[in-house]
Amino acid sequence: MDVFSSPNWKVCLIIDPELYPELNLLQVVEDAIAGGISLVQLRLKKSSTKKFYQVATGIATHLRSSPLPLIINDRVDIALACNAAGVHLGQDDLPLAVARQLLGPSKIIGISVNNPDEARRAEEGGADYLGVGPIFPTSSKENLRPLLGIEGLKKVRKMTSLPLLAIGGITPENMGAVRQAGANGVAVISGILGAKDIKAQIKKFTHPLPKE
Repeated sequence: MDVFSSPNWKVCLIIDPELYPELNLLQVVEDAIAGGISLVQLRLKKSSTKKFYQVATGIATHLRSSPLPLIINDRVDIALACNAAGVHLGQDDLPLAVARQLLGPSKIIGISVNNPDEARRAEEGGADYLGVGPIFPTSSKENLRPLLGIEGLKKVRKMTSLPLLAIGGITPENMGAVRQAGANGVAVISGILGAKDIKAQIKKFTHPLPKE
């Protein structure tokens, strides 16, 4: 990785316009920048390639003057087309080795994992970070894989030295326990985008109040 060789993994905001079509995407990006989000990931599961490209290019252009890396979910071609910082791949997406060949050594590649074996294979294959989950129940994704919980997260942590982003039902209230279990950061969709005040909710994740 080049410019993003040492990303801050604290909080990754996953923007999904299909789940939240009413959002003003560029305002959400502005809120993310101002609120201290560490990474932005764009996810569109059902949109056409043209639509995905248009949205990705708009967000990438908006982020260009900020330090936030843009990660594209699933689509290596879109990541290349909008010159994103990298891509995040699921277990059924393009193989990691092929993605690395296409993207080159300077781009970030994250892999979704659900168990220690997947984590080990991803690290051996050259992934830069892992998205681990679902940790808790979530409504942001269909066809959920088995819930890991805190104990499952700890098992993945023991298997790999890669940065871990915990995903699935993450809230400001359980974020501390997730980090104590070994996650370097969290990836959040509905926990932020589903809030009435997105800007205020972002700050709950990036500047949590100390426990009394």
